[in-house]
Amino acid sequence: MSDMKRPVDERRAGERHVGGKPEDAGSPFTSERRAAGREDATRQARLFWNHGGCMLLGVVLDQNAHGARIRFGDICAVPDAFYIEIEGSDCVRPAVIRWRSLTEIGVAFE
Repeated sequence: MSDMKRPVDERRAGERHVGGKPEDAGSPFTSERRAAGREDATRQARLFWNHGGCMLLGVVLDQNAHGARIRFGDICAVPDAFYIEIEGSDCVRPAVIRWRSLTEIGVAFE
């Protein structure tokens, strides 16, 4: 019986692999959608908006030259576009939100 026909409770996630990759690696529904991979990074991030009048601290979980994933305690106040300064960088650059969850955002640097 194929995985698609078995009840969910009979499947064990991550157990069956084909060629060293999970079976769904070729699926159009994989979680990795960005063109460039990101490297793990745990650094402080400061987001600024409203002409510098508002600031929020977060933690960069991973990033690359094009964007980053940032975690906050609560992101309801973060606008769609802002400026970001990441610890260890000597610049503040514009960024836009590409996705958001309850505690994390994915941003693209502009």
